[in-house]
Amino acid sequence: MITDAPIHTGCLRFEGTRGSSALSTQSTYRVHDALKRRPKLLWIAAFAAITLLTGSLVPRDATAGVDTVVGPFGPEGPRMREQFWMLPSGEEGRYLRATVFRPAEPDGAQANSRPRPMVVINHGTAEATRMAVSMPVYYWLSRWFVDRGYIVVLPQRRGHGATGGVLSEGVGNCANPDHYQSGQIAADDIAAVVSYFQAQSFVQPSEVVVAGISTGGWASLAYASRNPKGVRAVVNFSGGRGGHAGGVSNAVCGEKRLIESASRFGERAHVPTLWLYSSNDSFFGPDLARAMSKAWNGSGGSAELHVLRAYGDEGHNIADDRAGWDLWGNNLASFLTTNAPNPAAAIASAPEKRPENSLASKAAFSPVEQAQTQAQASGMIAGR
Repeated sequence: MITDAPIHTGCLRFEGTRGSSALSTQSTYRVHDALKRRPKLLWIAAFAAITLLTGSLVPRDATAGVDTVVGPFGPEGPRMREQFWMLPSGEEGRYLRATVFRPAEPDGAQANSRPRPMVVINHGTAEATRMAVSMPVYYWLSRWFVDRGYIVVLPQRRGHGATGGVLSEGVGNCANPDHYQSGQIAADDIAAVVSYFQAQSFVQPSEVVVAGISTGGWASLAYASRNPKGVRAVVNFSGGRGGHAGGVSNAVCGEKRLIESASRFGERAHVPTLWLYSSNDSFFGPDLARAMSKAWNGSGGSAELHVLRAYGDEGHNIADDRAGWDLWGNNLASFLTTNAPNPAAAIASAPEKRPENSLASKAAFSPVEQAQTQAQASGMIAGR
């Protein structure tokens, strides 16, 4: 039954957390333990040190309207040079948390010595868990792009997780959704992130790809309708809004409005788009995917739709693990070769050689990677 409840927008699945808060906590305890055995006068110094550490390493509340400094926070980590960033959002005074991955530099090369192509990957949403999710990582999707020389940026939009605050993109409810406006508000965050990084010296501003999963895919399509400068292609993984209406598989809040909004976006969009859906997606099934892409193309847009074979128990999760590469990897590689050819991306860094893998064959992976894949397969890592 459709109610006035907020739209349940899709399965939300983030992996991993940033290291800044852990670093700050550890540093605080070390200062405390070192000073509690010293004269009491040094507690003034301890207080100052703790304040400095927590204030500089952990950014303030992103919705508090303070003069927050954007940019990287903390050092790069060993996993694909992982780093935590603060970024501008689509609303003045609010800031986004983000995960950034970068390819390894060739031996002897100075870090960030040459600009690289960039992909911005946009997460999905689940109303019930959106404030509790960790930072977006999408390790295997990010890895696919990093191995091909791309800088990967994963912003956490307003109203989600550590970014927090009001869910600005949640316009309407299940009985009366505004999928068009919801997509455009989410696209405001994407636009702010892309513009910020296009001004950075280590990014090729004319070689940008935007991708998204679930509601992030829908937001990416909305962004495509703006024909942003320097964006060569948009990739939509299982995109839509209002999936699992009332908790029911294959029920969508305002399905007709979703199709109509796709037509409105496509009417303005000149950016080529790739649409990837699985035949057993219970949020946005193949018939709906075909209807939306037909509406997009019928109004003048360019949508290349692939309805892929069934994927595990839930086809909505095609971007979540290494097995997904075998499902959509060739389609994505071919699409980017045609629409976003970039020789620099191909030679910027040599992909690390990896054994072929599926969910049923993980023996050649490290214990950590096996644990990640097993957790994803069993649903232990929280949703999209």
